[in-house]
Amino acid sequence: MHYPHIDPVIVGYGPIAIRWYGLAYLTAFVLAWWLGNFRARTLNTDWTAQQVSDVVFYGALGAVLGGRIGYVFFYGFKQFIADPLWLFRIWDGGMSFHGGLLGTIVAMWLFARSTQRTFWQVSDFVAPLVPTGLGFGRLGNFANTELPGRMTDSVFGLIYPCRADAIRAMNPLCTGEWEDFARHPSPLYQAFAEGIVLFAIVWIFSSKKRPPGQVSGVFLIGYGILRVLTEFFREPDVQLGFIALDWLTMGQLLSMLMVLFGIVLLVVNRKAG
Repeated sequence: MHYPHIDPVIVGYGPIAIRWYGLAYLTAFVLAWWLGNFRARTLNTDWTAQQVSDVVFYGALGAVLGGRIGYVFFYGFKQFIADPLWLFRIWDGGMSFHGGLLGTIVAMWLFARSTQRTFWQVSDFVAPLVPTGLGFGRLGNFANTELPGRMTDSVFGLIYPCRADAIRAMNPLCTGEWEDFARHPSPLYQAFAEGIVLFAIVWIFSSKKRPPGQVSGVFLIGYGILRVLTEFFREPDVQLGFIALDWLTMGQLLSMLMVLFGIVLLVVNRKAG
């Protein structure tokens, strides 16, 4: 099966364009706002509608800024050194979940200070809202022909077009219309794992009152494990390749650290609770 032709631009006029990737992010933030209000009502929390809107805004800002900065420093530091202005060319693509997570953590800390809440009260409320946004982000990657997977004979494999920037970077010998082999559609795998499976795990776990930090810990562990597993189907970033052991990618290393920190949160906060 061939990769479906998807124009990354939905509609454009001159330099102004509405892109699928941007729409995916917008949908993610709107859905987080809706889920936050639903969660505040059904769990009888003390969160107001205005506070939900504010925390989503804080989180969106932290995710976008942290995601871009994290991508530049984790995956493209050499390019940044050669061209520092590349940091600001977001339209060139490049966002890191782990950078976005760090940006969101800073944003949640600032929000907690401004509302006299603890950090864990804020992060535990926000954690169940995140997975669906991750899923939409991966769909945006798919629409942009980004993050192609590794070669496969699986029935799920897709033959990618040579015109895609990611394919040209990975396979410079691809000069025709299509590659001559299929790849795993890894963004779709990760959209399912991060957007549906992780959402179900964290949402169900958070439906009961838990000690502070426990919901955040389950989110970190769940995402980390799912990311490590799905990375085996995704082609390593061409500028980094495998960073160790001939199989470990940067995404897997950062996700393993998330799992370790999540386990620490569960153990420590269980005793505290």
